[in-house]
Amino acid sequence: MLLLALQAQQPTFQLATPQDVIMYQVNPRVFASQKSLRAVAQHLDSIKALGANTVWVMPIFPIGTTKSKNSPYSISDYKAVAPEFGTLDDYKYLVEQAHRRGMAVIQDWVANHTAWDHPWIKAHPDWYTHDATTDTIICPQGPGWDWTDVADLNYDSKGLRAAMTGEMLFWIEQVGIDGFRCDVADGVPADYWHDAISQLRKAAAPRQILMLAEGKRPDNFTEGGFDMNYAWDYKDSLVSVFAKHQPASHLFAADSAEYAPLPAGKVKLRFITNHDQSAQISPVKEFGNERGAMAAFVAATFLHGGALIYGSQEVAYPNAINFFHYVPVDWRRNPDIYKEYCSLMKLYASHPAFRRGGYKAYPNRDIMMFEKKNGGMRYLIVVNVRDKDCTATVPTEWRGHVTDLYQGKDITLSSQLSLRPYEYRIIAKR
Repeated sequence: MLLLALQAQQPTFQLATPQDVIMYQVNPRVFASQKSLRAVAQHLDSIKALGANTVWVMPIFPIGTTKSKNSPYSISDYKAVAPEFGTLDDYKYLVEQAHRRGMAVIQDWVANHTAWDHPWIKAHPDWYTHDATTDTIICPQGPGWDWTDVADLNYDSKGLRAAMTGEMLFWIEQVGIDGFRCDVADGVPADYWHDAISQLRKAAAPRQILMLAEGKRPDNFTEGGFDMNYAWDYKDSLVSVFAKHQPASHLFAADSAEYAPLPAGKVKLRFITNHDQSAQISPVKEFGNERGAMAAFVAATFLHGGALIYGSQEVAYPNAINFFHYVPVDWRRNPDIYKEYCSLMKLYASHPAFRRGGYKAYPNRDIMMFEKKNGGMRYLIVVNVRDKDCTATVPTEWRGHVTDLYQGKDITLSSQLSLRPYEYRIIAKR
């Protein structure tokens, strides 16, 4: 009844189409050491000011204690909230407050594995993957993985499939979330995702839901039914260009390779960092400095949409964030960077060309330059990918009177455009 009462009070909001998603990733452990869901709710206005229309909340479930590393991705109960983060009512309050601000909430979901002390281990050991020799349950396997704190699930089991979908339905039906970001989606069979997503969409109707796969296989879309998946290869290309001095034109090749197999309307999530990558290195250090991180964000976001901001990125937090533990972030430490993100994303949200459609590339080794069009408007995005002054040749059709959208003033372009280290320009004309 509480949920129905809250829903009755909420103004209606329209879930963004995948092409129009501006996603903000919430790691509760950078907001507060206790009752962090309430702390996140208090921060929603700041998140909204960044232009976000979708909030992705990392796992908030009880964490396993057997073989534990305190990872939120080691889940012992799919239908509860860990006391560290708050209560189920706190989470409902967060969802309600996000909806009041016109933002959707998607929940991180871990279908590939559970904690070793999840009740299924004893009640349904056949739902897990077993070693062929010893017949003992095993952890997920993969190069470079240290997932000894979790047990691998076996989707050959029909019972597991039904149970996992039922757990997901609880959050759609009882809490009113707007979809899921599915962890290690490539580790779960695509036919399971197809069946589960179909049931989730039916249960949510007439509401729409958003489904994001942490994966990069084409069958996330063609067979699984997801709306978005990860642009891992594009992120790798960003690092190769910014940190390893590869030609800026590599970014166009990476974009084309990622989008070539995608069905119409599907989107790659573009990012300069996320919780996994920020656990190793901050984007400020990975891309050289604060200016390099901002230039990389423009290069990632304005080419083909799919924007993601990882909480702490907007204040240029300089250090790695171990999401297995509380890491306090000073949200006031860098107001200029925060304002820059707000201004950039306001432009991004106001001009559909940045989020969808093709582009015309102007290849250059040190400068990423491309044109986009929409509704009679043309846009030229120019990004210096180097930590040094660089000069670009302005395309003939762009010389003359134009508008600098970011600076909000009319300018005149000549044959050459000089850019400071990591400077970017966003220019428009009819």
